[in-house]
Amino acid sequence: MSVEQSNTYRKPRLSQVSLIFACGTALFSDGYANGVIGAVNTLLKRIYGTDKFDTHYSNTISSVAFAGTVAGMLIFGYLSDKMGRKFGMMLATGIVALFSGLSAASSGAHHSVDGLIAMLAACRFLLGIGIGAEYPCGSVAASEQSEEPGINKNAQHRWFALATNSMIDFGFVISAFVPLVLFWIFGENHLRAVWRLSLGLGVVPALAVFVWRLRMEEPTRFKKDSMARAKVPYMLIIRRYWVSLAAISTTWFIYDFITYPFGLYTSTVTNTITGGNDSLSVVFGCLFYIPGTVGGAFVVDYLGPKYTMILGLVSQAIIGFIMSGLYTQLTNHIAAFAVVYGIFLSFGELGPGNCLGMLAAKSGPTAVRGQFYGIAAAIGKIGAFGGTWAWQRIVDDFQNRHPNDPNIGNTGPFWIGSGLAIFSAIITFLFIRPLSHDGMAEEDRQFREYLEAHGYDTSQMGLMESETTSISSTGDEKTEKV
Repeated sequence: MSVEQSNTYRKPRLSQVSLIFACGTALFSDGYANGVIGAVNTLLKRIYGTDKFDTHYSNTISSVAFAGTVAGMLIFGYLSDKMGRKFGMMLATGIVALFSGLSAASSGAHHSVDGLIAMLAACRFLLGIGIGAEYPCGSVAASEQSEEPGINKNAQHRWFALATNSMIDFGFVISAFVPLVLFWIFGENHLRAVWRLSLGLGVVPALAVFVWRLRMEEPTRFKKDSMARAKVPYMLIIRRYWVSLAAISTTWFIYDFITYPFGLYTSTVTNTITGGNDSLSVVFGCLFYIPGTVGGAFVVDYLGPKYTMILGLVSQAIIGFIMSGLYTQLTNHIAAFAVVYGIFLSFGELGPGNCLGMLAAKSGPTAVRGQFYGIAAAIGKIGAFGGTWAWQRIVDDFQNRHPNDPNIGNTGPFWIGSGLAIFSAIITFLFIRPLSHDGMAEEDRQFREYLEAHGYDTSQMGLMESETTSISSTGDEKTEKV
């Protein structure tokens, strides 16, 4: 074995698929944190009463997490490109672990409820920063790891989807089970233990991922093509990528505008099925996401992210229009309604749920991939925030226009959501380019040519010279493929 080969296999490392999951699994915290806060708000109202903990406080606590997430996406998008993927991921996971614990320990001076709420809101904002940071750090690193030697070309997109969006959806499911199980354990007389442990258990997955990531190295693409030590030619980059960024950001805004409010509506729909048991309603409702994201992960490598996304959007729109037109008839057969509604949510995860992060991570160059992804994801989160506030107004507006039909208000979000899904599919078809397997390497090659044609010195790109040389000589080698 040559010296170069011995250097390549010198140290045992985590398997390539394990590395993808080590990068993306921390997004579980997004699903868990955003899902569990609804149950926590309900528990706080029961403990302290609606006069102390009213809807205003509940909305504030939920909103500051959105604000923190947007801030984390933008700040860490820059840090991910300048300081490295691993630096960003380790810091993000540490923030999530720390402020999950502090959220659980929230308390006011002299045990005041106002002080407790203020501390909880502050911790939720800072927790949101850590969650937001995982998108341009963890997801971006997962996308780059998915094209490392050892990953089967026909499974690159699948592993990325399972390690990112599937983890978010799994977090939603677990966030519904945890408060329910804790309530069974502690009972009605110990609700303080239930809400504090529900938040505090968010520390466990964050610490586990932190340890998991300790042995990681920077992805090959980042070592070779980053601009961490070079001046970034932003005007040239904007000129080349603004159309893709605008299209992906717009479709992500629309997806979150639709998905987050419908996620809230899920508990209302399934409440009827479960006989009025609110906890079981939330659990059952969250399960609708899993078939879509897991099934979609096994479709995306065959159709590609662009056309899988279009398939999901058009299918979701068709189901949504059917539900809008037959809403009254379906509500008379609630089991049929639940099945159709579950299919509606599943198509959303099969298409944009799985594919938007993939498109954002793999459409731009390595040099600004974190910032490209962070901007798109942040605009998506703003859409989620807008959707949650617009939902009830849409219902009320439809109802006020047709006061004689008691069901017409609830059809409004389905009509609008389905129309927006069609609009998003058109944008995707016209302005988002298809992604090929191993496409990031080709995109980086074309990006270097583009920069050189405009007088930029690309020799300053990448990390250490020795690392770049080693990567170039071994980058085409294929080890055992998974």
